[in-house]
Amino acid sequence: MRTVSNLVSVIITTKNEQEVLERLLRSIKNQTYQNLEIIVVDNNSNDRTKQLAKGYTDKIYDFGPERSAQRNYGAGKSKGKYLFFLDADMELTSNVLKECLHLVRKNNTIKGVVVPENSVALSFWGKVKSFERSFYNEQGDETTDAARFFDKEIFWKVGGYDTSMTGPEDWDLPETIKKMGFKIGRVKAKILHHERISNPLSLAKKKFYYAKSTYKYLKKHDIPIFGPKTIYFLRPVFYKNFKRILAHPILSAAMVAMLSAELAGGALGYLVGRLGRNE
Repeated sequence: MRTVSNLVSVIITTKNEQEVLERLLRSIKNQTYQNLEIIVVDNNSNDRTKQLAKGYTDKIYDFGPERSAQRNYGAGKSKGKYLFFLDADMELTSNVLKECLHLVRKNNTIKGVVVPENSVALSFWGKVKSFERSFYNEQGDETTDAARFFDKEIFWKVGGYDTSMTGPEDWDLPETIKKMGFKIGRVKAKILHHERISNPLSLAKKKFYYAKSTYKYLKKHDIPIFGPKTIYFLRPVFYKNFKRILAHPILSAAMVAMLSAELAGGALGYLVGRLGRNE
């Protein structure tokens, strides 16, 4: 498919996202940079997700089974020189695309861009997750940062998202790009991530599911099993900002409980994936 210079292809993966999708789509339409196309790749939603998407784009496709495959499929349908991958529960501040374009045009060694995320939460546990993520997002954190904006040529040169992974693919792709000698940049404009967390158990279940393919990611990049990528409590960013932890005792105690639940779910998922591998 012919690539259009300076066009940004915004690719959104969905499954039953009628409650949140339109907020994201409106924020895309309100970008200060408007040379873009919106591509929605839906995984057989049985709610109004696709009907809502039709109000903003005619590029709506059905594809699955997982997020990595959906993203690659959307990239295959795109015409843009640049690819920007989003989740349905996000919302863009107005200058995100403008800043991403400015950065990659200014430095042609940058082939991926991290857009920092600010969590927006209403529930108590959503606020706890927001508190945790604030440690990573204020100054950036190499352990947790994951690029979402890519040069399409390089995206395909590294093979796109690794479809054998669900969860770690967000880290895998930028790290693969860096191994080719390119850089990953970071902008100041924010993504607002609307947290939908009911309790720590729901996070543990999610982490269990994602962790089943974590061993593939760790092996591919020669990352130790026990380290900051996998063990939350080994992340230096918490200890560098211990005064914030002391200043918010209730949130901090809840964060420890939440991260412990996620760690337990992740450890169990890792073992299930490792023992059940077909390699």
